[in-house]
Amino acid sequence: MTVHELRRLLGTAPHPARSVPCPHCGAGAREACTTRSGRHRITDSPVHPARLDAWARTVAVCPACQVAPSTPCHAGGIPLPGGAVHPQRHTEADRTSRAA
Repeated sequence: MTVHELRRLLGTAPHPARSVPCPHCGAGAREACTTRSGRHRITDSPVHPARLDAWARTVAVCPACQVAPSTPCHAGGIPLPGGAVHPQRHTEADRTSRAA
């Protein structure tokens, strides 16, 4: 039985953050995150934290700094380091994905 068949049977869907490419490991959209070498899929979490940030930035308005989707979060007009997003934006992205 393949992973896709098992997911269909169990009713589990991949994390919605897999809809964007992973900036950490380079996995494409809809592909599982891997080690940086690309040899092994990660199993300890559904996606890398950088991919979660990229997904939240893409789909949600940030309640903390009031920026539109696809606009980086900022603090005092300066973008957050490393493309990070405010925790509130993650919450909003989760809410958005459940409503869709």
